[in-house]
Amino acid sequence: MNTYDFLVIGSGISGLNFALDAAEYGTVAIVTKKELMESNSNYAQGGIAAVLDSHDSFNAHVADTLTAGCHINDLNAVTLMITHAPAQIQKLIDIGVGFSRKKETLSLTQEGGHSTRRIAHAHDATGKEIERALIFHVRQHKNIHIFESHLAIDLMVKNNACQGAQVLNTEKKIIETFLAKATILASGGAGQVFERNCNPSVATGDGIAMAARAGAEIRDMEFIQFHPTALALDGKPTFLLSETIRGEGAILVNAKGERFMESQHELKEMAPRDIVARAIYEEMKHGPVYLDITHRESAYIKARFPYIYEQLWWYGIKMDKDRIPVAPAAHYTCGGVHTNLHGETNIPGLFAFGEVAHTGVHGANRLASNSLLECMVFSEQTVPTAVAYATTHPIEEQTTTNNVVYVPSNIANIKKEIQHLMWNHVGIIRHEDELDETLHTIKDIQSNLETLQKNGRDEMLIETKNLADVAIIITKAAIARKESIGCHFIEN
Repeated sequence: MNTYDFLVIGSGISGLNFALDAAEYGTVAIVTKKELMESNSNYAQGGIAAVLDSHDSFNAHVADTLTAGCHINDLNAVTLMITHAPAQIQKLIDIGVGFSRKKETLSLTQEGGHSTRRIAHAHDATGKEIERALIFHVRQHKNIHIFESHLAIDLMVKNNACQGAQVLNTEKKIIETFLAKATILASGGAGQVFERNCNPSVATGDGIAMAARAGAEIRDMEFIQFHPTALALDGKPTFLLSETIRGEGAILVNAKGERFMESQHELKEMAPRDIVARAIYEEMKHGPVYLDITHRESAYIKARFPYIYEQLWWYGIKMDKDRIPVAPAAHYTCGGVHTNLHGETNIPGLFAFGEVAHTGVHGANRLASNSLLECMVFSEQTVPTAVAYATTHPIEEQTTTNNVVYVPSNIANIKKEIQHLMWNHVGIIRHEDELDETLHTIKDIQSNLETLQKNGRDEMLIETKNLADVAIIITKAAIARKESIGCHFIEN
């Protein structure tokens, strides 16, 4: 049995940032299902939004965030996040994050929905650079204990309070109990629920599913953001093509080479993501769609987008000479485990932040590059609250029994069925009659998975059951919201 002051489930930017701060007050365990570096954060190319220029303002950033979120955002949460943004950039600089600069000044780029250039970035691999810096410091801290290849199975709730989690050690193939005074969900989103997504394989909605089973309040799960531009090449991965490419002048053209966003929105290619994604989706009914930045200088493209350029080169595309075939892909979970502004859920002892959480900052659609910002701000906001809770709530003595045994499964076809159903019927454009039928089908799949779990579990069965649970939550939320707004677009 492992006992700690703080148990952090997930190793993205939010979890690492919290762990580093909380370790000054007690022992921290980080459990992560793969390697420490493997998270949605690591794949975030674009950057982190903050008011860093004298020509910009907090009010403008707030206004852009509310516009993207269709004004159903929580204004207090938005204001808190944006006013704390510059300090978070400085914090990252202080721990060694190498943001791109022009001489001594931070280089700022623009993304869709922003009224000005306010995205600090590290070339086109910002998330990876922030993760690198945080991991360096986390590995040095004597109070932080890292458990890689550890998949959280379920939260442990006793007397209506969370006291830790059951965790599968996927290397030793044994179930371990992690007890903690404060348990923190920082497990990321649920992009793998959909067949076409640009999330890493670990993004199976585990934290949302575990929290829901434990009785946590889940909100706004109908708002799944589909990134407009992911590589659409047969036999190749759904590689994300950062919005900053459009921010630096790339245009979208159809099969005839015609630019089509001019007729869709006054911001053209820089419109909010839901609008661009639907426009591409509709245009693809008549043929492929391409992202074109070939009018920019070759040297500039290679210097500004070194990571993307190299990846596309391996896929046989030279982005300075070739148009890039693109299509939307599931990208970000705007809803999640509901928290207040200090990371507290409705279950005492359980805290959440980052993509797994719902603070209300995103509303119906996330503004580009507000995600890494949300991770930094709300993980920091949670530290004093979690520390105070851990200080006043010792772990109760308890006998733990691991009633879960490891039994290998072979259910890849079930996982694919869930992903296929969700992409086709609960995706970019939804139809009311299809939602009801899909919900019924996935409930049958969920029941089948629950039966299989009675014999034992392995990684694939745990993740696939979580996918089914989250798919049901998303579909129910989509059925409940009758009007189209933001990421949720429904046709009767």
